[in-house]
Amino acid sequence: MIGLYVIGIVVMLISLLVSNRLKSKFKYYSQISLKNGMSGKEIAERMLSDFGIKDVKVISVNGQLTDHYNPIDKTVNLSEAVYDQRNAAAAAVAAHECGHAVQHAEAYHWLGLRSKLAPAVTLSASMLNMFNMVLIVAGGFFLSRSNPIGDTLILILIAANMLVTVFALITLPVEFDASRRALAWMQNKNIVTSQEYEGSKDSLKWAALTYVVAALGAIANLVYYISLLVGRRD
Repeated sequence: MIGLYVIGIVVMLISLLVSNRLKSKFKYYSQISLKNGMSGKEIAERMLSDFGIKDVKVISVNGQLTDHYNPIDKTVNLSEAVYDQRNAAAAAVAAHECGHAVQHAEAYHWLGLRSKLAPAVTLSASMLNMFNMVLIVAGGFFLSRSNPIGDTLILILIAANMLVTVFALITLPVEFDASRRALAWMQNKNIVTSQEYEGSKDSLKWAALTYVVAALGAIANLVYYISLLVGRRD
């Protein structure tokens, strides 16, 4: 159990570091006003139009860094700090989310696979939370070598963690590709200046790192439970 706590603490600290850095970068690049004067909403609509996508709506949602593309109802959801703002950070986020809409329109393989796995991953995440609580409350009993319930419990945890890990790894090419599409479009269409482009690129780099940290955390948890199972059978 100590190993699980150590993994959790290390991943949490790295995640906080990256998250704080992302917020800092977003705040900094939010101060760089776009020369073209376009808002995040206008940039999103322009990108969708340039790619011939007419069935996706751009809407505003509450919260900070809550921006996302919903493939089910085909909406690009931009947070308040992006929807109405006219700066390099808003441009980067708006174009990135439209990058997902372009992926959807072009049937990008990894996005389709991630969407199919999403329901199962949600269920697996709920199972992980429940079983981890069981381990915390009665770990000594269930993880005893002489208790067969322990093996079954760990196998369930491995299966759930494996699905979460696969989902996290699939998310990486989806996010990196969306950023690549966004940056290429902004540069090719002269949406931003060279300074604004570098700011947008740096913002998206730190946003992508949050997904890298999540994937590393999922892998670490999976390896821990596998090693736990192997150790019980030695």
